[in-house]
Amino acid sequence: MKKLSFALLLIVSLLFAGCVNTESDIEGDSSSQQDSERPTIEILGMSTSEDDMNILRDQLTNNGFNVELNIQPDRGSFTTQKEAGNYDLAVNNWTTVTGNPDYAVRSLFKSDGDNTLFADDEADRLVELAATQLPEEYQQTYQELEQHVVFDNAYIVPLYISYKAQAVNHEIINESTVRLPKSRAAVWEMYDFNDQSLRDKEPLLVHQALGDLTSLDPIKGNDGSINTLNTNMYVRLVNLTDDDQVVSDGSLSLNHVIAEGNQDYYFVLRDDINFAAVESDTAVDTGIRVGAEDVKFSLDRAKDRNSVPDHRTYSLHESIDTVEIVADLNELEAVTNEGVTVKEALEANLTTPINTLTTDKTTVDNDAGIYQVVKVTTHNPFPQVLNYLAHQSAGIVSKEQVESINTFDVDSYDVNTDIAYGDQRTVAEDSDHENTLYASGPYIMISKNDYQARFVKNPAYMPGTDYEPKITEVIVKFIQDSETALSALRNNEIHVYNGVAENRYDIVHEDESLTLQQNESNSVAYLSFNMDGREVSNNKALRQAILYSVNQDEFISFYQGNKLPAISTVSPLVNTGLKLEADADKVKELLEQAK
Repeated sequence: MKKLSFALLLIVSLLFAGCVNTESDIEGDSSSQQDSERPTIEILGMSTSEDDMNILRDQLTNNGFNVELNIQPDRGSFTTQKEAGNYDLAVNNWTTVTGNPDYAVRSLFKSDGDNTLFADDEADRLVELAATQLPEEYQQTYQELEQHVVFDNAYIVPLYISYKAQAVNHEIINESTVRLPKSRAAVWEMYDFNDQSLRDKEPLLVHQALGDLTSLDPIKGNDGSINTLNTNMYVRLVNLTDDDQVVSDGSLSLNHVIAEGNQDYYFVLRDDINFAAVESDTAVDTGIRVGAEDVKFSLDRAKDRNSVPDHRTYSLHESIDTVEIVADLNELEAVTNEGVTVKEALEANLTTPINTLTTDKTTVDNDAGIYQVVKVTTHNPFPQVLNYLAHQSAGIVSKEQVESINTFDVDSYDVNTDIAYGDQRTVAEDSDHENTLYASGPYIMISKNDYQARFVKNPAYMPGTDYEPKITEVIVKFIQDSETALSALRNNEIHVYNGVAENRYDIVHEDESLTLQQNESNSVAYLSFNMDGREVSNNKALRQAILYSVNQDEFISFYQGNKLPAISTVSPLVNTGLKLEADADKVKELLEQAK
């Protein structure tokens, strides 16, 4: 009996040593099988979005997905991976730099958009319908568009809206003169020192990350290297307020009006801006007025994709049909707007009524009632054209100067031998080329090197008005690293630092010489799907399962409340009333449908 008992004990011991599956082994097999049945989602993003990608990975994993992260070190590598199709979801950021919802959706949600994410006839229809409407009408249309794009089809997955923040050295700069608009670039002409005696003695010191400039011709670029610079070098027909309202204040127009039908737009021009040029390392008044001839020339070339080589902003202005200089005063009397004539509307707040119209800018005299009026007509009703006219790409250049330089044939343009207007080589220090810039705005670039660019006040920009630049010289320092830029601010090497990160707000608050300015932005982080050849491409239920896995509150909490909920890229501009809420039960149902 003792031998038999020993044998049984040995058999039992062997079994427990691994000859049979234990309960945990069975569970492990089940878990492994479940993992293989889970949909695998590859998320592509840059290292700057790594925190967001980790949050997404956790949320999707907890809702039944396998997640792989494809983290790229820079935008070039990210773009290469995206173009190769190596992703299911890509982390993107979109900023509506014109402050209007059409810009927020046309490029992304139209089938033929510059950066289109999908092709959908209903989305195309809604984008075009909203473009014809005034704000009181288009809110409903944009709600229908968001419902269709986000919830009904899950073409994108919204993450959050960011804030804008900048730090000002209030011991040197009068912080009340430093604006932080949602869309418009920095308004240098408003900046002032606390000690106003420094205006002509010391430069305003600001910064930007990029020192390699796309072009100083406003229509040839729309990026961080030149948006602020060109905004301050070229005046526009209208401007944006800090909360994106279109106004004539501080622009080339004294007033503007939308005619009945939302297709014709009239602008009455001011006569106190001349072009500035560069001579002997400073800015000089050319004595040449910025006039309607220059406006027509600038907008005609802005809307013509073939007007210059490498035209990068024509899509912003292709809604424009014609640009005319109004010669007949009777036209303004005949056209009405809400019961008043266009002439009456344009004359509101003018010191002298419009007595005479002229097509020759040399004969303008506003004080005597002699004005120039420009009429912009769009192909279809499109009130949001005004926002595009406030963008830096609609900056007014000198017809005479640009035509004298751009004598090459556009089709045969050779960047190695032809020097176009605005080429940064013409402003480089020790360059063999002459600085040929003509600035219609408050400042003109004198020179640049690898480290900074120097601007000087246009002496003929609205002299004697509230919009005459206060500070004579502006130095823009090129500082790519954000930590270096913040250190430069704290060491008085720059006076204003735009783009303070959320995790550096405390440092600014703790520095007694600094003030943190903060404003809501038009910047939206979102996920786009790879709609070509991946499992998510044609599986709407799978895309919706991903959509309802995302909990925006966790992102907002991670950023300590310095983010806002989003539905789409239009969210900062139009409150559609829609809301995305994470729903684990709905995700389970959708994953079953997706199978």
